[in-house]
Amino acid sequence: MIIIGEKINSTLKAVRPAIAKRDADAIQSLAKRQADAGAAFIDVNAGMFHDAEPETIAWLVETVQAATDKPFSVDSPNPAAIAAALAVNKNGAPIINSITDEKARYNAILPLALEYNAKVIALCMDDTGMPENADGRFTIAARLIDKLTKAGIALPDIFIDPLVRPVSTGSHYGKAAIDTIRRVKAEYPDVHIACGLSNVSFGLPARKLINQTFLVAAMAAGMDGAILDPLDTKLTSLIWASEALLGLDEYCLEYLDKYREGLIEV
Repeated sequence: MIIIGEKINSTLKAVRPAIAKRDADAIQSLAKRQADAGAAFIDVNAGMFHDAEPETIAWLVETVQAATDKPFSVDSPNPAAIAAALAVNKNGAPIINSITDEKARYNAILPLALEYNAKVIALCMDDTGMPENADGRFTIAARLIDKLTKAGIALPDIFIDPLVRPVSTGSHYGKAAIDTIRRVKAEYPDVHIACGLSNVSFGLPARKLINQTFLVAAMAAGMDGAILDPLDTKLTSLIWASEALLGLDEYCLEYLDKYREGLIEV
């Protein structure tokens, strides 16, 4: 599982003050803890600082990279902020979160991905909006994959976001995301998945239970990447256990390593 650590996000009330105060120690501690817990990428988001987003997200990237060699995922709807983050990259190939098949956004983000050799998270949405069902989402995913590969982005550098929406607002949304994952991975096995896991539980009590259950179901459908909280050891324990049960962890070696490291919560 490719874990994209979600914690350095300005929308989180516990994190926003540290960003506002430029508290490098707090941000670096959070980055390092996520990396140590298994995150392959550290997501950074400065969207709440609207008037100063480019300089704020560039500071976040530089601060995170001083604490870990993990590459980052830049989470922003603002091309200028994305460009500012990419310009200060010193680690491995980053992820742009995100591109869509909306004409204006696609045309703004694609040149940045090509210039900085970045991976991309591609959302299953276009200028008509977010499809309600898996058929519509898969159609957009296939179109995006075709366009991105023709532009020069390799299949393994594409992460499809199947649009995880709250099941509290539509009882079909969980199944629609899972069905989209299954179809994308069946048709494009070299393409990755990167969903915003916790979106599924928004508005419900005991959100962790919903997130955990959705994680296992989505992994069984082929999900191999997610934006999630790597510090939630119950959640990550389910990742290692699911990989072992799905035949993705030869001889359960990673599961055993995580157990020995004290990262498996029963």
